[in-house]
Amino acid sequence: MGTLWFGGTIYTLIEENDKVEAVYVENGLVVGAGEEENLRAEYLCTEEVDLEGGVMIPGFTDSHMHLMGHGEKLLRLDFTEITSSDEVIKSLRERAEELEPGTWIVGEGWNENQFKDKKIIHRRELDEVTGAHPVLLKRICHHAVIANTKAMELAGITSATPDPEGGVIVKDQEGNPTGYLLDQAQELVFQAQPQVSEEYLREALMKSIEDCHKKGLVGGHTEDLAYYGSLENTLHAYDEVINHEKMKFRAHLLVHHLVTEEFQQKERDLGPFIEFGAMKLFADGALGGRTALLSGPYQDDRETNGVSIHSDDNLKRLIQTARNYEMEVAIHTIGDLAFEKALDAIEAHPPVKPNQHDRLIHAQILRRDLIERAKKLPIILDIQPRFVSSDFPWVIDRIGEDKMKDCYAWKTLISEGLKCAGGSDAPIEPIDPLEGIYSAVKRESIYDHQVYMPEERLSVYEAVELYTKGSAYAVHHENDRGCIAKGYSADFTVLSRDIFKEDALLETEVVMTVVDNTIVYKRERHAD
Repeated sequence: MGTLWFGGTIYTLIEENDKVEAVYVENGLVVGAGEEENLRAEYLCTEEVDLEGGVMIPGFTDSHMHLMGHGEKLLRLDFTEITSSDEVIKSLRERAEELEPGTWIVGEGWNENQFKDKKIIHRRELDEVTGAHPVLLKRICHHAVIANTKAMELAGITSATPDPEGGVIVKDQEGNPTGYLLDQAQELVFQAQPQVSEEYLREALMKSIEDCHKKGLVGGHTEDLAYYGSLENTLHAYDEVINHEKMKFRAHLLVHHLVTEEFQQKERDLGPFIEFGAMKLFADGALGGRTALLSGPYQDDRETNGVSIHSDDNLKRLIQTARNYEMEVAIHTIGDLAFEKALDAIEAHPPVKPNQHDRLIHAQILRRDLIERAKKLPIILDIQPRFVSSDFPWVIDRIGEDKMKDCYAWKTLISEGLKCAGGSDAPIEPIDPLEGIYSAVKRESIYDHQVYMPEERLSVYEAVELYTKGSAYAVHHENDRGCIAKGYSADFTVLSRDIFKEDALLETEVVMTVVDNTIVYKRERHAD
């Protein structure tokens, strides 16, 4: 007694162009896939789902995201589409007039690279319109913020405050803070904010998962556990939303190094849809604020080569801690020197259990020697194809054209045999996997619409594999997720177009999202 899925084009992804007419599911698992007539004859189909001409593939899974943070972005001021600093100030003025004095104003996603004046707003400009409110504006990369004077006062930041380890308090020529805080310096303001409520976390998570379902995502590998007051509060929100509210979503939670010791104190079992993975840590910052750690100075600022979040010894100590708990590690590495230091640490302290592999996240700025070293290690690269669209052409000025050959080199990495998984890094980039696939295939900048490094384009099939088979491999589910085959989870994404045959990725819509044989999203049909 089970469900028959039929009436559309069904790609199994077992290999390229492999298709079946129908799929039969029992208890959330695929039992059979093949010709519709044969499945009807062999199994008792008590439920049927007609795909009505849709194109079904294995469900998309985002290999690197911040699920709670994406929900917060949906609740806050969103500056990702704003193209001038004046528009930011206008939005803040309007929000300040709506709120009681003293209420924090938090905005997300500003990016000076898409401002006409390229200006990073000064705290005094914020003070003029929001003096009665503490203000925190997160840059699109989440490795930099702008705070107004009131927020800095609450954080205790003055001209005498030294840079914290792994962070920078940007100051003017007189030594006064400008309000621009990089990487670990952000924590000073974060800690001054009031603790969020359980209801807030629950609302953010529900909005996030609902949006994921609309985008065709059946799951995501997320890092949220060290940012919302307490580990228990965050875990409780996941339990409430996914298990008690029954919003099915396969959440794989990385464990930030700051809460790893606490996490290990007791057993965690939150059911089949919530699982726990590697220890997450940061080796460097981001390119936007020039805190990604490079092996040489930035081309457009010769006075810095970025920020190392941890000393070499501390990075190795953290990885040794993970090994003591028999954990894998997932390391944020954008710059080539950060990637190099991560390889050094993993070579010094390799995984302790058979079949374990570590994850290096982003892997944007690389060198040939690093690629060769990476090929010899049990690692998988979490790449974000959409970064090509949002980082070019300005990243060339940051890095230098002569050093770009092995950067954002998705085709090279895959061709060299490195395992790769595809993610969005939402809320930093749009969570829509079709946008990520489009960027991997087209490599077209959102700024000048030029194609960059076309030799590194992926085929549509290769790009889809990143968000299906690649994401499954990253968390050791390659034998039960990422394909449509016997014994695999009944997680499907149904699309309006055949993206393997039609050159219309951005015009393609998600028709249906299915998790555990449950339709969690279905597109509404509108009358003409």
